[in-house]
Amino acid sequence: MLARLLLFAGLQLAGGALGWWQAGVWGAVAGACVAAWLWFAWDAWCATRLLAWLRRGEQAAPPRLPGAWSALADRVRRLLRQREKAVQASEARLQAVLAAIQASPNGVLLLDDQDRIEWCNQQAAEHFGVDVQRDLMQSVGNLLREPAFSAYLAAGDFTHDVLLPGRESTPAHPVQLAVRLYPYGDGRRLMLSRDVTQLQQAEAMRRDFVANVSHEIRTPLTVLTGFVETMQTLPLAEAERARYLGLMAQQAQRMRDLVQDLLTLSRLEGGPAPGLQEWTPVRELLQRCEQEAREFSQRVLPPGSAPHQWHFPAAVEFGAMEIAGNAAELHSALSNLLSNAVRYTPAGGTIAVAWQPQPDGGASVCVRDSGPGIAPEHLPRLTERFYRVDRGRSRESGGTGLGLAIVKHVLQRHGAQLRIASVVGQGSEFCAVFPAQRLRQAPPR
Repeated sequence: MLARLLLFAGLQLAGGALGWWQAGVWGAVAGACVAAWLWFAWDAWCATRLLAWLRRGEQAAPPRLPGAWSALADRVRRLLRQREKAVQASEARLQAVLAAIQASPNGVLLLDDQDRIEWCNQQAAEHFGVDVQRDLMQSVGNLLREPAFSAYLAAGDFTHDVLLPGRESTPAHPVQLAVRLYPYGDGRRLMLSRDVTQLQQAEAMRRDFVANVSHEIRTPLTVLTGFVETMQTLPLAEAERARYLGLMAQQAQRMRDLVQDLLTLSRLEGGPAPGLQEWTPVRELLQRCEQEAREFSQRVLPPGSAPHQWHFPAAVEFGAMEIAGNAAELHSALSNLLSNAVRYTPAGGTIAVAWQPQPDGGASVCVRDSGPGIAPEHLPRLTERFYRVDRGRSRESGGTGLGLAIVKHVLQRHGAQLRIASVVGQGSEFCAVFPAQRLRQAPPR
């Protein structure tokens, strides 16, 4: 600044001296004024060039200016570069935050002070059917017309979630969303949505499971309590007492079986999947299941009734085939399939077991029976816990309602599948299909 003042003073002195030399005192005054106007014109020209550069934008090349104007232009250029870097850093941080929100499994909408959508991520667009471009600055109340949400928005109490049906919800496949608003800033709101369908289904399954377990245990307990009270209060003959004790033992066994199946399911769900280290001969596995099934058939059939007709594959069909996995679990799954066939096949009916190699190198174990068959509407739910087609008949035959659930979990842990086919009046077929990596020919000893 001092240099500019000295330069300005020097120009005036030079103009004044030139005017004095030409015209005396008044010439000196005129010379000083002309020098000042020339200075201001030159200064204005420099300022104009600087302003023109600033108007052209930061990308234009800065002008070459003399003196302090050059220093000013350099300082402005440095400040602009610093601002540009700060803006780029802020933009990068903003994009990183938006990318993180985009990656969130929850839907996120940013609402202004009038509940208009300022921004939303893709998950929110899918939850509510919002078009990210078309619906910007639209009122969220106009886009979500669910009465529950309208009441929630109008009440202004955002301390809890509100449950809404999803855009793709149908009676067969319900979808539920938990939506909540969080006020922030100057009247703005953050709206979060998350898919809670599985949580709701899990909660419903938990309630049904507790209710089913309570019901299954309550029934034998009620019978036991009644027999105990009868034996305590009434004088009974020895034969009658023995009959009551036998019925009580049956109910106690039923509860033991139920507890055992529940423990088995819990172990299957919580344990690691079996590896490929343990190999069991298929022939030994099925022969053990056959022996148990024949014994069980003799116990459950009424005395004097026709026995079941059995068809098991010959040992030569298995050859030296081995299966990888937990031998106890595989035995439990196949035994459950055979015991179900025994329970639902009438006296004199046929039960057949088949070993069927698959084209991909796998194989299936199929259990067919000549029982009453199962209606098509029941087939998708047969592996649910405690699901029974005929509850009374299942209880009479001693079933817990958990057998096929155990079969499903065992097969899933071994990478296998359960396929069910049935025709009412013609019987049913249950096939455990094992993948090729679980089967091999036994190595030579």
